[in-house]
Order: sequence, then C-alpha cells, then structure tokens
Amino acid sequence: MSIYDHPVSALGGGPADLHDFADRAVLVVNVASKCGLTPQYAGLERLQERFRDRGFTVLGFPCNQFGGQEPGTAAEIETFCSATYGVTFPMFDKVEVNGAERDPLYAELTAVPDADGEAGDIQWNFEKFLVAPGGGPIIRFRPGTEPESDEVVTAIEGILPLA
Repeated sequence: MSIYDHPVSALGGGPADLHDFADRAVLVVNVASKCGLTPQYAGLERLQERFRDRGFTVLGFPCNQFGGQEPGTAAEIETFCSATYGVTFPMFDKVEVNGAERDPLYAELTAVPDADGEAGDIQWNFEKFLVAPGGGPIIRFRPGTEPESDEVVTAIEGILPLA
C-alpha cells in the first residue's frame, strides 16, 4: 500500500485525497498548537513558501496525544494556525499517531527508521517525514530537528521534482 492510499479528511472534515500530492515532495508533520515546539509552524510555513513552486508541500496532521497539546476543535486549530503563523499548507483532521488507534498513515510512517536506524512510535509533536514524489523514499526527522535545518533543507532540495 502506498502512503497515498490511506484515507484522510481535511481539517474540519471536508474531503481530502493524498493522491493529490503524489507528484510532489511532501513533509508530513504531526502538529500541535500548545507545545513548546509549536513555533516550528513558522519554519514549516517558510519551507512551504520557499519550495511550493518547485513541487513541495507540507502536510499538517494535528495530534492531541502528547500532553493534550492540541485540544482545540478543527475551527480553533485553523484559526490559530492562520492567525498566528499564516499557515497556507494543507491541514488535516486530528489523528492518533501512536497506540491502538494509530491512523493507518502513521502506522506506515512509523515503520521508517530515523538517521540512527530507529523506527517505531512518534516521540512527540512535530516529528517529520519527508516523502519523495511517488511515495518514496521516506526520510524521518525527529521532533527536535528544526524544519529549516540544513539537514531538512538539503534533503528537500535533493528530491524536488521541479528545478
């Protein structure tokens, strides 16, 4: 199964299809509004702006599993992201990223090892998965890795479909 085959819903429950992003490099991120790492939204949005025209997009998946740091409704999340960080990248409905109710997309993503060779559960909010156009390879970045770090930017530039 491809990552694009997993069912998702747009933030607020509207229709969404990951196949819409199959020709793009995507950075899949579990996000939260009340986390110490929430300022990473700014870096994610700058990546979106910087690389959007070269076939890249960030995909945000709110998650409330870590310290209850995403308690808001879809409307509250959307307002917060837009008003506070000017988020323009696609956001999806809240998901579980760990445990028995883990979303199928994250079941697939968590099988990918990080740079240290460790796969498994998401450690915290803002864990990132860079997916090459067509669905692979996938590169995993742990939550402490800043979106605009050299490591992430170099990886994005290496898989962009457009010059």
